[in-house]
Amino acid sequence: MTTHFFSDTGALTGRSLRHVTRSVDTIITTVLTPIAMMVMFVYVFGGAIDTGTDAYVNYMLPGILLITVASGVAYTAFRIFMDMKSGIFERFQSMPIARSGVLWAHVVTSLVANLISLVIVSGVALLMGFRSSASVLDWLAVAGILFLFTLALTWIAVIPGLSASTVEGAGAFAYPLIFLPFVSSAFVPTETMPGPVRWFAENQPVTSIVDTIRNLFAQQPVGNDIWTAMAWCVGILVVAYAFAVAAYRRKIA
Repeated sequence: MTTHFFSDTGALTGRSLRHVTRSVDTIITTVLTPIAMMVMFVYVFGGAIDTGTDAYVNYMLPGILLITVASGVAYTAFRIFMDMKSGIFERFQSMPIARSGVLWAHVVTSLVANLISLVIVSGVALLMGFRSSASVLDWLAVAGILFLFTLALTWIAVIPGLSASTVEGAGAFAYPLIFLPFVSSAFVPTETMPGPVRWFAENQPVTSIVDTIRNLFAQQPVGNDIWTAMAWCVGILVVAYAFAVAAYRRKIA
């Protein structure tokens, strides 16, 4: 059964990845949005923001990476919604394949597509002056956190992809996720924010994740932030997975 699941998921993932590669406008939009934000913040606002770092791009890149993921998973919800509306899900259910493989194929596709986007955005950041003293272990830790974050947001995306009644509704869930880094330590230190906003910024998941990645890039102590970041990612992942599986079972019942 395990071999059956992996082979079916692999075949369905190949199908989903082909759809992604044929949709060049989707790839461009996913990558260009965070790059445009990065260019604007570094070259327009960066000179007016005091972060205590030599290069503002070093400070704000972790937040841009999270926005890249949030922008990318919106298309995961879109692809699932379109499969639901086209009737392909029902067709797959009538075939002798692992039912869970249908969802996991979209999840794996999201991970691969977002990995490509993150590499491209990081490459542009290097051209803009980003530099890191991180060791190999630090980079692996950053990759692990981004993997967990992407996986958690992807399972969140599965829920509206299965449940939305319109294509706009399927993608609209991503807007709060893209906005959340702006009320965090992603672009400015939280110390500059007024009381209630600062409290929210310091206690929402993005800040701990951003601070952890930033400190890893700078080879600075991460303290308890890394455990807070991991707890947020794992907690969101578990809850989102449970709701997504429940929504999927309702759809195929």
